[in-house]
Amino acid sequence: MRVLIVHNQLWAHYKSKLFSEIDRAIKRANPTDELLVAQIALYEASRKGMQNDDTIIYDYPYKVLFERSLDQVSFGERREALFRVFDEYRPDVLNITGYFDWAQVLLMFYARWKGVQVVISSESSSADHNRSAWKEWIKKVIVGRASAFFCFGKTSAEYLESLGVQKSAIKTRNAAVIDEQVIRQRYDEAKAELATAEKRISRKFVYVGRLAPEKNLNTLMLAFAKTVKETGSDWQLLFVGDGPERAHLEKLATDSGIANQVIFAGGFPWYQVPGWLAQSDVLVLPSKSEPWGLVVNEAMVCGMPVIVSDTCGCAADLVRHGVNGFAFNHTQQAELEKHLAFFIQNPDRMAGMGQESLKLIAPFASGPVAGQMAATYRDLASQ
Repeated sequence: MRVLIVHNQLWAHYKSKLFSEIDRAIKRANPTDELLVAQIALYEASRKGMQNDDTIIYDYPYKVLFERSLDQVSFGERREALFRVFDEYRPDVLNITGYFDWAQVLLMFYARWKGVQVVISSESSSADHNRSAWKEWIKKVIVGRASAFFCFGKTSAEYLESLGVQKSAIKTRNAAVIDEQVIRQRYDEAKAELATAEKRISRKFVYVGRLAPEKNLNTLMLAFAKTVKETGSDWQLLFVGDGPERAHLEKLATDSGIANQVIFAGGFPWYQVPGWLAQSDVLVLPSKSEPWGLVVNEAMVCGMPVIVSDTCGCAADLVRHGVNGFAFNHTQQAELEKHLAFFIQNPDRMAGMGQESLKLIAPFASGPVAGQMAATYRDLASQ
């Protein structure tokens, strides 16, 4: 069996973890089976500065088609390179990433014409973009040609079903994986260092991500300001990330009279984020729209409770209201205030809710998910 996965960029550490696990799962079942990941480019322009940790090595067979930014690779270049690698590799199964890149879509139709089975990996849900009837019709045509699907979670699976995909064709419904071993190891190391320092650390809510309008951070800041004033709390709000909203948020913190309780740490690579989580107590992701929100996985792997807007793709899978945290309507600031106040007033509940997070995130472990995918490839190749 030969499997060809097409992916957009090499610099995607969690996908690299997944590809490594898939390669191991394929080889365990049959050492003669092969995997190749065709990475279209090195990185996306928006992620150029997100370096990796050289001590973390992901070992899987891949080929970079263009040694530059994905944004600098034209449609024609992508199409020609993908068809070339497909013809040279001659796979039994092709796995493409989504249905937005027409070069990959054309490759899918070519593969089907050649008798090759096709898997589509999908992260989209009905809530993450405005939809139009003609675009939905095109998607129905595209997904109708695939043999199987890997989805991030429930919302992406439900969206595919709304496009006419049969439930039985969705082989993986928990593909939103991270490198849970590295994240937890770095978190535990940071926690141990903090314990050794014997320095009092204020309790914190933490947001990790870009400081951008779609992240709904204005609402988070205002909700936090009102809650700490009403409760008289010394809790802090930590922002880990950078972006165009930073200056506005800094001014909002000052104008709200809580500048001494708000910390802007700046942006950090993924492998340093666990160190900031170790200094925090509850993760908050208040986004207006988020296909998933992998930072929620990261926090839950570290045994933290979470507060997540219900428009985040992960909420349906990972948040059990009142069990490991809370989901809320991103347009209702009062809801967020209530959930912030809960943790401020009930700090003794955090440890138990964090343990529930560990249970809920367990099905998203990279090894078992990769095993599901490898089994799907084998089944398709035998058809």
